[in-house]
Amino acid sequence: MFRVAFLGCGGIANAHARALSELGERARLVAFCDIEEERARRFNQTYADGKGKVYKDFHKMLDKEELDVLYICLPPFAHTDEVEAAAERGVHIFIEKPIALDMEAANRMVEAVERAGIKSQVGFQSRFGEAVQIVKGMLDSGKAGRPGLVEARYFCNSLHSPWWRDKSRSGGQVVEQVIHTFDILRYFLGEPEAVFSFRDNLFHREVPDYTVEDVSATVVKFRNGALATVAATNGAIPGRWISDYKLVAERITVYFENPNQATIYHTGVPYERVTSISSGKPLQKAAAEDLLDAIEDDRETSVSIREGARSLELVLAVARSGETGEVVRL
Repeated sequence: MFRVAFLGCGGIANAHARALSELGERARLVAFCDIEEERARRFNQTYADGKGKVYKDFHKMLDKEELDVLYICLPPFAHTDEVEAAAERGVHIFIEKPIALDMEAANRMVEAVERAGIKSQVGFQSRFGEAVQIVKGMLDSGKAGRPGLVEARYFCNSLHSPWWRDKSRSGGQVVEQVIHTFDILRYFLGEPEAVFSFRDNLFHREVPDYTVEDVSATVVKFRNGALATVAATNGAIPGRWISDYKLVAERITVYFENPNQATIYHTGVPYERVTSISSGKPLQKAAAEDLLDAIEDDRETSVSIREGARSLELVLAVARSGETGEVVRL
């Protein structure tokens, strides 16, 4: 049984705690830390029947508890030395995206994890989607042929938390939110070569302290020659979260509704053939199982912290291009 602790007991942490709770005896939540102690107490009651320990200081938690895994569910501005502290104690980590707001901090995290030899998983759960996994397998095996283009969008309409609206604390919509989409681009198309982006705040100029972009359009060129476009907005349909993408490869064209649902058009055959994929696979649970399997099998996880740093580097380049109006090369 893996002894698991949580650092940060907010909204996204609930999703991960529920996923771990579905693993039965394989994982036990034993400690909870949050700067608002009451939130940690609620987590303790909900996920440990009040039998876990509650902390406001994660250093004390790491010193006092015998832990196997630490789930780090903090907003990006709140990261300090929690990854390094866990790594020094041999505690494996799950960390939500983005792992930092600058590459200096991200690289410190990567170095600490790899030096300690612990396992790490970043919260890019879209990679675990059934449709994403099937198409990734087709790309890796060569069955799909050469990939050429992805067209993606991320549409929502929400004020989010006050910290999210503050660019200095969240990094902006692309960095904090649409990074999921950019991570899928890397997963399918490989490493990027250059980006160009426009961005603006068109819908929230009268909202106090709203300093992030609410519209953006980005083009990414990849080292293998493939291209991608990403359109994002926080001014679309209230109450709806639309994150879909279309992939064109040499022998398939794929329309993804979400990571679990897609339609594959087989274009490399002389007759029309269509494959539909529809799954209810729980993505947070799949990510948790992958991390625990990696610890048991002593292998790399599907989304290591180095992968998290690479996707962060991409969205930071997108943000820089949007600010300068120039092509940014990676």
